[in-house]
Amino acid sequence: ELGRVVIPKEIRRTQRIRQGDALEIFTADEGEVVFKKYSPLMGLQELAAAYAEVLGKNLGLPVLICDRERALAVAGLPRKDIPDAPVSTGLEKLLMARSVYLAPEDAARRIRPWEKSDKAVLCAAPILVQGDVEGGVCLLGGLPAPAPGAEQSRAAGIAAAFFARWMAE
Repeated sequence: ELGRVVIPKEIRRTQRIRQGDALEIFTADEGEVVFKKYSPLMGLQELAAAYAEVLGKNLGLPVLICDRERALAVAGLPRKDIPDAPVSTGLEKLLMARSVYLAPEDAARRIRPWEKSDKAVLCAAPILVQGDVEGGVCLLGGLPAPAPGAEQSRAAGIAAAFFARWMAE
C-alpha cells in the first residue's frame, strides 16, 4: 500500500546496508528484481585508476581509492594482493570519522585495508560530498612501514578533495 520494500535484517547485515543508503533497483534478464547498493564513485573507476597510478608513482606508495564498500582502483600492488572483497570494517570506520587518518607508529594497532591483508593503511583521507562520506583515498604499506610524512598525507587529502569536487558537479 505504501510502496515500500522490507529488506531482511540478515541481508542488510551481510551486504552492509544501513538506513539512508542509496540503492539501485532494476530488473534482470530473467525478470528478477535486483537491489544493488549505489555508489556515485563507481562511474569514476577509470579516472580513479589513473589518479591512483600517478599518485602512487609520485609518492612511492601503493594507493587504494575506494567507496565505502569496495576498492575502485588500486595502484602499486600485485594483482594477487588485491582481494575481491569488501574493505575492512576498520577502514570503513576510519573513513566515517571524516578526518585524515595517519597510522600509529605501533604496527600492531594499524588498520588493514581488507580483513586478511598483509598491508596496512598508512594514511586515509575521506571523500566528503555535501557532508556525506562517499569513499576514501588511502596510502598503503607493509605493517612495519614508517607512517607517511606531512607531504604524503597532504597529497592524499588533495586527492580526496579532487574526487569530492568532481562528484559534486
